[in-house]
Amino acid sequence: MPQDVNGPQSDSAIPLDLLRAAPPKERADAARNRAAVLEAAARLFAEHGVAAVTMDQVATAAGVGKGTLFRRFGDKSGLAAALLDTRERVLQEAILHGPPPLGPGAPAAQRLAAFVDAYLDYLLEHLDLIRMSETATPGARYRIGAYRFWHRHTAILLGATTPDPDYTAHALLAPLAAEHVTALLPELGPDRIRAGALRTANAIGQLPDA
Repeated sequence: MPQDVNGPQSDSAIPLDLLRAAPPKERADAARNRAAVLEAAARLFAEHGVAAVTMDQVATAAGVGKGTLFRRFGDKSGLAAALLDTRERVLQEAILHGPPPLGPGAPAAQRLAAFVDAYLDYLLEHLDLIRMSETATPGARYRIGAYRFWHRHTAILLGATTPDPDYTAHALLAPLAAEHVTALLPELGPDRIRAGALRTANAIGQLPDA
């Protein structure tokens, strides 16, 4: 059977462990607390930067106890992941069901470049939060459900042009790590980073079988 090289077409195209199950329904008070915490965290992070804000400050601003905050989110990386969840879902939905070339219907090489371009928009807009979520513990980036989604999508698109799409997908995504982009941004600026990432995607996406 020929391999699907046009990337995820629908939810059924992606292994179930990569798709996020709908969270259990919350009690009204728990939902209010969660919303208050995320609103407070988003405001404080925007005003002071992620690194400068403590969990105590978030709890105080949200009007919840520290125990409630830590039980619900664990630490700042958990808060970052929760704040990123909606943004990630928007990009994932565009990949699964949006118009081409980001969504289904375009050649794999075009979809790969479109994904890198769209991912950089998302990354640069939320760089501090993504960096926090990816560097909380060693190897955290590779355990995040969103990363597994990005990796699976790129691996499928690379399936016709490389003998080892799983490895090549990791290699393509490595320069898009938030820590890497944060280090290069002052020297190169966003335009050079984007141009270099797109050149890499275009070169990798058109490699012949070896």
